[in-house]
Amino acid sequence: MVNARPAAKPTEAELTLLNVLWKMGPATVRQVHDEVSNYQKTGYTTVLKILQIMHEKALVIRDESNRAHVYAAANSETHTQSSLIKDLISKAFGGSTSKLVMRAIDDSTSAKEINDIRQLLDSLDK
Repeated sequence: MVNARPAAKPTEAELTLLNVLWKMGPATVRQVHDEVSNYQKTGYTTVLKILQIMHEKALVIRDESNRAHVYAAANSETHTQSSLIKDLISKAFGGSTSKLVMRAIDDSTSAKEINDIRQLLDSLDK
């Protein structure tokens, strides 16, 4: 599932479709469209075009063995998230992970989330 060459950074619309593919697994354009239509108004041809562009950008792979092409994410959700975070840290936080974390943890962070973060940090220390 992991693509050998680095994929381009997905746009917001592409991330929407990637989230559907990560959730559903390989799917036809119709299946992706039906899922996206549950929470936003999008035309079938729009989903098709975005998936075609994503294929050109190596964000998805396409199985053309059947009449209805089946699309799948070229990289895992974790891989894509890591790539986006690394890019954000580099561009917006001068390469500083701690600046990103300090910015992400603000007054709106719940006590439970802070506790989860503490547990994660403790497990990394061990």
